[in-house]
Amino acid sequence: MRKRFYILFVARDAEGQLRKIPIPIHYLYVFMVGALIGMFTITGMAGSYTRMLMKVTRFNQLRSEKEALKSQYSQLEQSNQEKEIQVASLGSVANEVSVLYGLKPDGKLIATTKDADSPVKFTESLNRLYALRDSAMTGVATAGIGNSYSHAVSLTDWVRAADAPQYWPVTGPITGPFGERSDPFNGEGAFHPGIDISSTFGQPVLAPADGDVTFADFYSGYGRMISLDHGHGIVTRYGHLSGFTVIEGQHVQRGQVIGYVGMSGRTTGPHLHYEVRINDTPVNPKKYLRKLSPRDDVFGGS
Repeated sequence: MRKRFYILFVARDAEGQLRKIPIPIHYLYVFMVGALIGMFTITGMAGSYTRMLMKVTRFNQLRSEKEALKSQYSQLEQSNQEKEIQVASLGSVANEVSVLYGLKPDGKLIATTKDADSPVKFTESLNRLYALRDSAMTGVATAGIGNSYSHAVSLTDWVRAADAPQYWPVTGPITGPFGERSDPFNGEGAFHPGIDISSTFGQPVLAPADGDVTFADFYSGYGRMISLDHGHGIVTRYGHLSGFTVIEGQHVQRGQVIGYVGMSGRTTGPHLHYEVRINDTPVNPKKYLRKLSPRDDVFGGS
């Protein structure tokens, strides 16, 4: 069979000798196929590169949106935590007033505080609660002691009672206040349900009022902790102790040594974590600490 050729004539210039180059036809077919393959390859690579750029752009956009949403979530979470702390504080004040001074809890006020969805409503609730507390602390309230009878008593009468935790369990400066503060371990905002009283390791801790020991053991976060029930819904807690001198079920009297200052549990140094709870709601112990030592009265002091 006779082969088919394409003949290519090449000359150096217009007057030069022509040179004849035979090209088999199947070479031309191979070249055309190769050109088509190359064209499709380049087109596919260009398309892939374009799609990759679009995906990178979309990824960067989604990442920016994620960071924005994360920031908004953090702000909302912080705002929610602050509101929960404020509500807990307000509920504490309301419960404190109602139980401690014989005033009926303002259910409408507490419900309004929980449902307050604006700073204006929350401020109104706060002002109403403070007005309620101030009126109770400056006047005479009707107190139902033990829920068995009611009679008129003043604030002075109440703080003279043996079961009122009005004495300092240890003497020393307050290094950790009640309420919102920065966590000493992670720096985040946290609600502190008591006060921290700085003292030396091994310092005796005294019962600020008569009561019954309901807990004397290791408690998560508190370390070695004692809980005293003083009756009428009043409970005190003593945390981070180094040791106990009492056991559960024991009755203690005001001024009695119940334990020793330590640094057990979640703490950075020796001190006493002291709590006062009214119907299991933490209240600020500093409001009731009026005398330095329970032993002043026990041993005939002032």
